[in-house]
Amino acid sequence: MNTSDYISGFLLGLSLIIAIGSQNAFVLKQGLKREHIFFVCLFCAVSDALLISAGVGGFGAVTARYPHVIDIAKIAGVLFLLGYGLQSLYASVRVSHALTVEGQVVSRLKKALLLCFGFTWLNPHVYLDTLVLVGMVSTGASSKLTFAIGAISASFFFFFALGYGARLLRPLFGKPKAWNILDALVGLLMLYLAWHLYQS
Repeated sequence: MNTSDYISGFLLGLSLIIAIGSQNAFVLKQGLKREHIFFVCLFCAVSDALLISAGVGGFGAVTARYPHVIDIAKIAGVLFLLGYGLQSLYASVRVSHALTVEGQVVSRLKKALLLCFGFTWLNPHVYLDTLVLVGMVSTGASSKLTFAIGAISASFFFFFALGYGARLLRPLFGKPKAWNILDALVGLLMLYLAWHLYQS
């Protein structure tokens, strides 16, 4: 295994997903609530792995030839972010949160994964980052496979660190008011991302 290719892929992958976005905010919230953390983190990481593999395998050339695929994802992403953002803002003023009792799960796994699907696959930036950018950068690696493994490793490391590391902030969210503030911040973030996506 070429160590430099692995490190290059890992650092590129990490730099692309470390910024606060809708997907990361959702993973953080699931981590705080301790709801389906493993499956949510696994879904995000595996989704990234599939997209990175496709990008390194040359799918970036396909999206460059058929840009309408990204346009469709853009429209769907804007609508999804708007809906979730408004829902979070509503929850910030109408819902009284409390942390779940240890071992008790409030939301269904199916709902969590459907939301995760929306944040991941309806985000056109994920296609630009993984299919196009990672795919293009990988062409300069001596081993595309090693580069891809590095980028995929970064996704697994980041999402599981974010999901399970969120418990360090758990004492802060012992009060319902803290959840209302988080909902408001998440809602505003989603609306901003929807506007930014619409403008891009």
